[in-house]
Amino acid sequence: QVQLVESGGGLVQAGGSLRLSCAASGRTLSSYVMGWFRQAPGNEREFVTAISRNGGNTYYADSVKGRFTISRDNAKNTVYLQMNSLKPEDTAVYYCAARTSLFTSRTKSDYDYWGQGTQVTVSS
Repeated sequence: QVQLVESGGGLVQAGGSLRLSCAASGRTLSSYVMGWFRQAPGNEREFVTAISRNGGNTYYADSVKGRFTISRDNAKNTVYLQMNSLKPEDTAVYYCAARTSLFTSRTKSDYDYWGQGTQVTVSS
Protein backbone atom coordinates (compact mmCIF):
# COMPACT_ATOMS: atom_id res chain seq x y z
CA GLN A 1 0.00 0.00 0.00
CA VAL A 2 1.17 3.53 -0.75
CA GLN A 3 0.25 6.85 0.83
CA LEU A 4 0.22 9.96 -1.36
CA VAL A 5 0.51 13.58 -0.25
CA GLU A 6 0.16 16.47 -2.69
CA SER A 7 1.63 19.92 -2.20
CA GLY A 8 2.35 23.07 -4.16
CA GLY A 9 -1.15 24.34 -4.81
CA GLY A 10 -2.12 27.96 -4.34
CA LEU A 11 -3.47 31.12 -5.90
CA VAL A 12 -1.93 32.35 -9.14
CA GLN A 13 -2.85 34.86 -11.81
CA ALA A 14 -3.82 33.74 -15.28
CA GLY A 15 -0.72 33.10 -17.34
CA GLY A 16 1.29 32.11 -14.30
CA SER A 17 2.84 28.82 -13.29
CA LEU A 18 2.69 26.35 -10.42
CA ARG A 19 4.50 23.12 -9.70
CA LEU A 20 2.63 20.43 -7.82
CA SER A 21 4.40 17.60 -6.04
CA CYS A 22 3.08 14.23 -4.94
CA ALA A 23 5.20 12.47 -2.35
CA ALA A 24 4.72 8.75 -1.84
CA SER A 25 5.44 6.69 1.24
CA GLY A 26 4.88 3.11 2.27
CA ARG A 27 6.04 1.54 -0.96
CA THR A 28 8.41 2.47 -3.74
CA LEU A 29 6.85 4.72 -6.34
CA SER A 30 8.38 2.78 -9.21
CA SER A 31 5.78 0.05 -8.58
CA TYR A 32 2.99 2.34 -9.80
CA VAL A 33 1.66 4.10 -12.82
CA MET A 34 0.92 7.63 -11.63
CA GLY A 35 -1.73 10.08 -12.67
CA TRP A 36 -3.06 13.53 -11.89
CA PHE A 37 -6.76 14.28 -11.87
CA ARG A 38 -8.68 17.42 -10.99
CA GLN A 39 -12.14 18.29 -9.78
CA ALA A 40 -13.78 21.67 -10.01
CA PRO A 41 -16.88 22.51 -7.93
CA GLY A 42 -19.96 20.83 -9.37
CA ASN A 43 -17.92 18.81 -11.84
CA GLU A 44 -16.79 15.22 -12.09
CA ARG A 45 -13.19 14.40 -11.29
CA GLU A 46 -11.39 14.44 -14.62
CA PHE A 47 -8.16 13.07 -16.02
CA VAL A 48 -5.29 15.51 -16.45
CA THR A 49 -2.18 13.43 -17.14
CA ALA A 50 -0.50 10.10 -16.48
CA ILE A 51 3.00 8.70 -16.58
CA SER A 52 4.31 5.17 -16.93
CA ARG A 53 6.30 3.45 -14.23
CA ASN A 54 9.70 4.36 -15.66
CA GLY A 55 8.61 7.78 -16.90
CA GLY A 56 9.09 6.84 -20.53
CA ASN A 57 5.49 7.44 -21.57
CA THR A 58 3.22 10.34 -20.73
CA TYR A 59 -0.37 11.15 -21.64
CA TYR A 60 -2.32 14.37 -21.38
CA ALA A 61 -5.86 15.61 -21.60
CA ASP A 62 -6.33 17.82 -24.64
CA SER A 63 -7.19 20.74 -22.39
CA VAL A 64 -3.69 20.80 -20.83
CA LYS A 65 -1.52 19.49 -23.64
CA GLY A 66 1.38 21.83 -24.31
CA ARG A 67 0.92 23.65 -20.99
CA PHE A 68 1.32 20.95 -18.32
CA THR A 69 4.18 18.49 -17.88
CA ILE A 70 4.18 15.40 -15.69
CA SER A 71 7.45 13.93 -14.47
CA ARG A 72 8.63 11.55 -11.80
CA ASP A 73 11.72 10.95 -9.72
CA ASN A 74 11.48 7.39 -8.48
CA ALA A 75 14.61 7.80 -6.38
CA LYS A 76 12.82 10.57 -4.46
CA ASN A 77 9.46 8.78 -4.54
CA THR A 78 7.89 11.91 -5.97
CA VAL A 79 5.77 12.83 -8.98
CA TYR A 80 5.53 16.38 -10.27
CA LEU A 81 3.06 18.37 -12.31
CA GLN A 82 4.49 21.53 -13.86
CA MET A 83 1.64 23.80 -14.88
CA ASN A 84 2.37 26.76 -17.15
CA SER A 85 0.15 29.32 -18.88
CA LEU A 86 -2.54 28.70 -16.32
CA LYS A 87 -6.11 29.67 -17.12
CA PRO A 88 -9.07 30.36 -14.82
CA GLU A 89 -10.66 27.14 -16.06
CA ASP A 90 -7.74 25.21 -14.55
CA THR A 91 -9.08 26.11 -11.10
CA ALA A 92 -9.78 22.85 -9.24
CA VAL A 93 -8.60 20.52 -6.54
CA TYR A 94 -5.77 18.47 -8.00
CA TYR A 95 -5.29 14.87 -6.94
CA CYS A 96 -2.47 12.47 -7.60
CA ALA A 97 -3.27 8.81 -7.92
CA ALA A 98 -1.39 5.52 -8.15
CA ARG A 99 -2.26 2.48 -10.20
CA THR A 100 -0.89 -1.01 -9.55
CA SER A 101 -0.68 -1.97 -13.19
CA LEU A 102 1.85 -1.97 -15.98
CA PHE A 103 -0.48 0.14 -18.08
CA THR A 104 -1.43 3.79 -17.86
CA SER A 105 -5.06 4.79 -17.81
CA ARG A 106 -7.22 7.91 -18.16
CA THR A 107 -10.02 6.34 -16.09
CA LYS A 108 -10.20 7.34 -12.44
CA SER A 109 -11.71 4.02 -11.36
CA ASP A 110 -8.55 2.27 -12.59
CA TYR A 111 -6.48 3.98 -9.90
CA ASP A 112 -6.07 2.30 -6.54
CA TYR A 113 -4.66 4.99 -4.26
CA TRP A 114 -5.38 8.70 -3.99
CA GLY A 115 -3.97 11.70 -2.21
CA GLN A 116 -6.08 14.21 -0.33
CA GLY A 117 -5.79 16.86 -3.04
CA THR A 118 -4.36 20.34 -3.28
CA GLN A 119 -6.30 23.44 -4.31
CA VAL A 120 -5.23 25.40 -7.38
CA THR A 121 -6.97 28.71 -7.99
CA VAL A 122 -6.27 30.78 -11.08
CA SER A 123 -7.54 34.36 -11.04
CA SER A 124 -8.39 36.27 -14.20
